[in-house]
Amino acid sequence: MVTDNGPRPNAFDLEAATVSNDAYRTVAWTGKYLQVTLMSIPVGQSIGLEVHPETDQFLRLDSGRGRCVMGPAKDDLTFEQEVGDGWSIQVPAGTWHDVINIGDEPMRLYAVYAPTHHAPGAVQATAKAADEDESAGRDEPPAWSSQPDETPEDGKAG
Repeated sequence: MVTDNGPRPNAFDLEAATVSNDAYRTVAWTGKYLQVTLMSIPVGQSIGLEVHPETDQFLRLDSGRGRCVMGPAKDDLTFEQEVGDGWSIQVPAGTWHDVINIGDEPMRLYAVYAPTHHAPGAVQATAKAADEDESAGRDEPPAWSSQPDETPEDGKAG
């Protein structure tokens, strides 16, 4: 079990934590400038088509198979790549993106956000729970994290 200890020094077995994570999203560590989250995406589901205007993202699959799509608009996803165990995905800020589980087992991955994007220590069992937390304002980066002066709102398709 990983516990987010905030912006203090930390070390853990990232691959073991990722492949054992059953929650849609678990915030594993929150720093002033970046954040590590673990994700488990059920068969046939996805992380959800979204855009983060001021957040670069690095994702790495540790198990399962996916199809990554990215592009300048939610209806213009010009980049497509099948990905699997060991693959990384780099998402520039302002890029619409999604990773869809196309395998026959949960897709396990971790994401590194810069700047910090979610509430420290958040554990959201499902994508629906994550959406509810975001809508209710319970999934905000901490006040002590470094954020852009003017942060445009993230976008979600749907």
